Amino acid sequence: MEQIVVGVVSLGCDKNRVDTEVMLAKLIEGGYSVTQDPSLADVIIVNTCAFLESSRREAIETVIEMAHHKSERCKGIIVTGCLGQKYGDEVFSLLSEADAVCGINDYDSICDTVQQVLRGNRLKRIADNSRYILQGDRVLTTPSHYAYLKIGDGCDNFCSYCLIPYIRGRFRSRKMEDITDEARKLVESGVRELILVAQDVTKYGSDLYGKPSIVALIRRLSEIEDLKWIRLLYCYPELVDDELLREITENDKVVKYIDIPLQHVDDFILKKMNRRCSEEDVYRLFDKINSLPVRVDVRTTFICGFPFETEQTHDKVKEFLKRYRLRNVGFFAYSREKGTAAYNMPQQVHHNTKKHMVDRLYRLQHDIAVQLNRETVGTRQLCIVDEKLPEEGTYIGRTQFMAPVIDGVIYIHSDKPLTPGQFVTVNVTGEAEYDLFGEVCENEFAK
Repeated sequence: MEQIVVGVVSLGCDKNRVDTEVMLAKLIEGGYSVTQDPSLADVIIVNTCAFLESSRREAIETVIEMAHHKSERCKGIIVTGCLGQKYGDEVFSLLSEADAVCGINDYDSICDTVQQVLRGNRLKRIADNSRYILQGDRVLTTPSHYAYLKIGDGCDNFCSYCLIPYIRGRFRSRKMEDITDEARKLVESGVRELILVAQDVTKYGSDLYGKPSIVALIRRLSEIEDLKWIRLLYCYPELVDDELLREITENDKVVKYIDIPLQHVDDFILKKMNRRCSEEDVYRLFDKINSLPVRVDVRTTFICGFPFETEQTHDKVKEFLKRYRLRNVGFFAYSREKGTAAYNMPQQVHHNTKKHMVDRLYRLQHDIAVQLNRETVGTRQLCIVDEKLPEEGTYIGRTQFMAPVIDGVIYIHSDKPLTPGQFVTVNVTGEAEYDLFGEVCENEFAK
């Protein structure tokens, strides 16, 4: 009998990517073949995001686009993920292109869902299991030398602008043994960089072990012999303590980089956002990071145009950027999401004003990033090779202060052949806005 081919489209964040990778492994284990080419698929799965209105729009547009393949080989479309979990009833009722709608707790039954769709049945599966954590074998959709490692799911922070707790549920950690076992398998398969992700990485272990245990987890992962880099994303400022900073600076396997999503620095706006830290806390933390014995690059994000935002509060973000000169910063116009506390707040900011605020901050940050890159020229950087370019002797790589996809890259020239996943010491010879150029140091190939 001809093998059934399932096409999978993954939308949204890297945490959603991990869910997709586990789902791919379950499909293959169930006897299906998987493809990224929808024209070859008997069934197409769209794993969706629903964090923002733009995310939901993209998800619906993707489902409609995939439905065009029904006139060819495809027999059905399955919608999984956050859109199904939060808006499953509406999607099932209004989006006729969807033959099945599933939530974030229904990946274990994905093979049966595919069978039901192939039989011509239309179904909705949206389990309400607040303690469920998806885990299992994965089929990596990243290059084979790095992988995202999801250490928890859900969120307890209830920031007033955010739907995540209402979609993903309360924060829950994976057991340290399960995470370590998965990490070992990934490293055995060739992964050299693990990127730890959750809605709140710094909260890891609070529910299982009675206190935040991210440092204990890092130390366990550091024992994996062939693991070279550990990278931390989504660390909330109030839980970035001395112990974590000391681990970053002293542990050779932890890159000198940390992602701390601030969203704002003004006290009044932070309180309206229901953030746990104050303006004073933020400045104290960043002063402490600046005083560390080694440079630790911080990535952060800011929301522009939140209710009550004024020119004065907006200027505080500008002053913060000028003072701390961060290399990697993202800015987003506030998205008014129904179901959040901020949705009904007065003094909503006009969308043109929000866009203007984003543009101004990006112009400022562009100049800061360019200057930091110029200051990096002439230094030596340990880099991981990501891919070979068609040009002879040219490769794309990343320094410790470059996370995949979201940050810049370094274009590496080497007279000797390099392979993805290899670590090399590079002389930085030039810059171009957010990217760098460099040459492999003679006789200094890293092990």
